[in-house]
Amino acid sequence: MIVELLWGGVGSFLITSLVGMILIPLLRKKKAGQSIKEDGPVWHMSKQGTPTMGGLMFIAGITVMCVLGGLNEIAAGDWRHIIILAFSLIFAAIGFLDDYEKLKKKQNLGLTALQKFLLQLAAAIVLILLLRLEGHLSSNLYVPFFDVTIHLPYPVYLVLAAFIIVGCVNAVNITDGVDGLASGVSIPVAVFYTAISAVWGYSSVGLFGAALTGGLCAFLIFNFYPAKIFMGDTGSLFLGGAICASAFALDMPLILIPLGIVYIIETLSDIIQVAYFKATHGKRIFKMAPLHHHLEMSGWGERRIFAVFTAISAAFACLSFFAVMNRF
Repeated sequence: MIVELLWGGVGSFLITSLVGMILIPLLRKKKAGQSIKEDGPVWHMSKQGTPTMGGLMFIAGITVMCVLGGLNEIAAGDWRHIIILAFSLIFAAIGFLDDYEKLKKKQNLGLTALQKFLLQLAAAIVLILLLRLEGHLSSNLYVPFFDVTIHLPYPVYLVLAAFIIVGCVNAVNITDGVDGLASGVSIPVAVFYTAISAVWGYSSVGLFGAALTGGLCAFLIFNFYPAKIFMGDTGSLFLGGAICASAFALDMPLILIPLGIVYIIETLSDIIQVAYFKATHGKRIFKMAPLHHHLEMSGWGERRIFAVFTAISAAFACLSFFAVMNRF
């Protein structure tokens, strides 16, 4: 299995790198540049016109390696890596529509919030039903650290699971606001899925985790500050879908709490800012939300934010590993 996982990661890295060298000049030629919010940090205006939809790079690498590298799993009847991939691609399609609308209108406004929510909710329900139909998902909630399982009635579980998926996907999307940040924070998460799947013998989920790791590492070469390309909603929604679907494929969605701590903090900072602003009629807790923008406006450089947030994600990924390693 180790050789297969290494092949999945290396293959995805190479394919993503190759696609990047082709895609970036093509997007520049097509003038597929990112529009920057005028109410954001002033210095972000210099990023105006940087090619977006770069998530297509790692999506290509991951897809190829899941299909070609996972033939043994498919032959053995384990389709979990394909289910995770399909779910992630659905979210990537939603993100692509959003990116396309932004490019067409030449402003940072794509699909409406309601349109995105309904599409994401439908995709979440399909994933849950499919994993349950394939026998990979129960209606039991495994609680990390405590090694206990809570049984829930299936309708209750379905509602909770859909809420977790939509919330987590959008949390990853919110985190994508500084060069390299979403990629850097998500690499330890992908390594966690690869490692825990190897320990448990779940080669299909491990293969997807390895491909995700390799693809993100390659993308980071182009996306690290100063970014030559942004992943766009195409990439961030794919990434959020991949992280959620992997947790559900392992039948432990609550692992997303410690594992996705950075995404949660970023989202909470946004929620707190909006709630406080409305409650106080215009006052703010943060200089700007989400948290990474507050830190930027407090004097933190993008590289420092990347390093600190990635280190926190890596620490909690290690903690998450020890929290569940003895489950099976």
